[in-house]
Amino acid sequence: MRTPANAATRQWLVDALATLRREAARSADTHLLRIEFPGFPNIEFYFKDEAAHPTGSLKHRLARSLYLYALCNGKLSPGQPVVDASSGSTAISEAWFARMLGLQFTAVMPRATAPRKITDVEVLGGKVDLVDDPGEVYARAAWHAERGACHLDQFGQAERATDWRGNNNIAESIIGQLAAEPHPDPSWIVCGAGTGGTSATIGRYLRYRGLQTRLCVAEPEGAAFAVGWRANDRSITVDRPAVIEGIGRCRVEPGFLFEVVDEVIEVPDAASIAAMRLLEEQIGRRYGGSSGTNLVACLQLATRMRERGEEGSIVSLLCDPGERYDQTLYCPDWLRRNGLDPAPAEKALRETLRSGEWHPLD
Repeated sequence: MRTPANAATRQWLVDALATLRREAARSADTHLLRIEFPGFPNIEFYFKDEAAHPTGSLKHRLARSLYLYALCNGKLSPGQPVVDASSGSTAISEAWFARMLGLQFTAVMPRATAPRKITDVEVLGGKVDLVDDPGEVYARAAWHAERGACHLDQFGQAERATDWRGNNNIAESIIGQLAAEPHPDPSWIVCGAGTGGTSATIGRYLRYRGLQTRLCVAEPEGAAFAVGWRANDRSITVDRPAVIEGIGRCRVEPGFLFEVVDEVIEVPDAASIAAMRLLEEQIGRRYGGSSGTNLVACLQLATRMRERGEEGSIVSLLCDPGERYDQTLYCPDWLRRNGLDPAPAEKALRETLRSGEWHPLD
């Protein structure tokens, strides 16, 4: 039989929640950047710079929500170690919050994760448990949980841990920031699918608000969300290396909600890398591969709108900083070793930006 929490535990919970509330108040909302492309004079492009969060990625929001969810559901106790499976960015954010709360954090990560991400977790005081097979991260995190750790379980809890009706979730923030823009209700919002939490939150919020905005998931070519969504089959698994980290899962995660997504666009890895480079030219800062994936999907949607003579706006996300990929996606030697040549896709994307017409990426 479980015993009720004692007064000290209750007070720790109160203090922990207050700490997270203060952190949320200190973290100003992220910028919504507008970019103009010559081939699309009647379509506005906006990119929400989630890399501006204190922990450098979109996953800062998720990590805070996961800790709140664990605390308010009585899953996290004073001094209890914390564990989660991650390809990197979520782990960095979770390690940051663990340090803030005085807890020990362990990240279970694929050995092929970008080295900078591994280092960033360790700098924040977290431990890293590397596995050779990316599919092993779930079982390994469960192994830690069986030994007393609180499993934050981003893949199992992401879509329920975030308040999709408000509380300054990412969708509410986007719509609020667009209020004074020429097309305040965007035609499309584009995001990737890692845990599925962001797409679930955005899709639900758009319906909750009664908006006509459609949601597109930008997915690495052949990854599970795209294959499963088209077949409406949640049992789908695929066998592909995670070149674009953070998205492109090999299985349909519990948080993947197919029903709230209006379109899925698959993007070749080389095209994501090419688009990542183009973003650096446009904004003056480097972003990761998933941001490039988003840009390719935005351009494909924009060419369809242009062909139909539609005006409007498209919004997407800049997910994490490119510096985390200095030894991988931004490294010419690494690209050669992995058989990736972004040059042809970059040429095609530049022509699309100039002309407003879609140019095949192959």
